Amino acid sequence: MDSSYIMLIVMVVVIGGMMWWQSKKSKQQQQERQDFRRNLQPGTEVITIGQVIGKVVEVDEQYEEIVIDSEGSKMRFAFNAIAREYTRPAYVSDDEVDENGNPLSEDANESDDSQNTDDSAQVPVESALEQAETKTATETKQQNSGESK
Repeated sequence: MDSSYIMLIVMVVVIGGMMWWQSKKSKQQQQERQDFRRNLQPGTEVITIGQVIGKVVEVDEQYEEIVIDSEGSKMRFAFNAIAREYTRPAYVSDDEVDENGNPLSEDANESDDSQNTDDSAQVPVESALEQAETKTATETKQQNSGESK
């Protein structure tokens, strides 16, 4: 046999194996989604494929429909419209962590507050703007005088 035939056979086997593995994985994910939708109970918080968030009120398995309550509005969806169970993401304020994302201690928060109350180091906005404009004008004059020489 020629080496090109062997290479062709190896490639066909590899591609066939990848297709079989993807098919198996896809069927498993589809089965998991169906099981999730079939086991939905009233009170479960879900999110739809249209990003509507609400709590399950009623499940109608005969017609494969589900009713959710989203802030007082009841809506009826097909089972296939339910994307997943909704879990609210954790929120951390920038004031609660340092620049590396590590939580700040309570003592550090109190010392930051005491530093912020010291007004002697702060410059009023108007004077800061005037200083910046003066500096920019001076630099422009220096550049223009340097170009004219």
